[in-house]
Amino acid sequence: MKKVILITGGSSGIGKSIGTFLHEKGNIVYGTSRNPENISNSVFELLQLDVRDVESIKKCVNQVIQKSGRIDVLINNAGVGITGPLEEIPTEEIMNNFQTNLFGPIEVMKAVLPQMRQQKSGLIINVTSIAGYMGLPFRGVYSASKGALELITESLRMEVKQFGIQITNVAPGDFATDIASRRFHAPLIQGSAYEKSYGKTLEEINSHVDSGSNPIEMAEAIHKIMQTSEPKIHYKVGAFMQKFSIFLKFILPDLMFEKMLMKHYKL
Repeated sequence: MKKVILITGGSSGIGKSIGTFLHEKGNIVYGTSRNPENISNSVFELLQLDVRDVESIKKCVNQVIQKSGRIDVLINNAGVGITGPLEEIPTEEIMNNFQTNLFGPIEVMKAVLPQMRQQKSGLIINVTSIAGYMGLPFRGVYSASKGALELITESLRMEVKQFGIQITNVAPGDFATDIASRRFHAPLIQGSAYEKSYGKTLEEINSHVDSGSNPIEMAEAIHKIMQTSEPKIHYKVGAFMQKFSIFLKFILPDLMFEKMLMKHYKL
């Protein structure tokens, strides 16, 4: 049976890969972009949506309902990266990151839930991050915004089960996408107390993205979840060691895990 799927952030990267894969499986896919008129190579329809704009969200959700009469699956994929020493990241950039990675997805969920309640069915998949399971050096804001979405998902899925609605988290590791070029990163400041340590870590982060997994792995994982009658609360997708790091986080003493991370980032 064809499913009506709404994917936020569907014009590039992981979102585009997921949308293309699900479209090819015969589903009705709507992706979103802040400027869909600038995208000419999408195989599925793109609608205008800015997750920081509540009216934009409501308009987009209403368009999907008007076009297809229902929303079976919401994939909350839109998000942005951010790096830098917390001391040197402008507060407005921190707020923008939370607006995009946390408050935006919350507003999209609020917008689709009435329709899903009416249908007595629906699946919401929140794309978080393996980084959301731990505080990473110079990525604390990103880790915090994605970690908060993980916890929101845990809470909300218990609230809406009574309506036949399922919610789950999918936490990707590093994937070969253009996220590095689109993230905000605090500039390396000559003479800064963090110049050397942040510079090393930024190189390490970028190298992980460049050598990351194929985004098709995320698409396949999402498709598999859609075929599951009782989705788990958490899924992790990515390289073995990235997923294994979450296990180590929970079994190792805090200081030992911290030393392991600092060694990895050469701090």
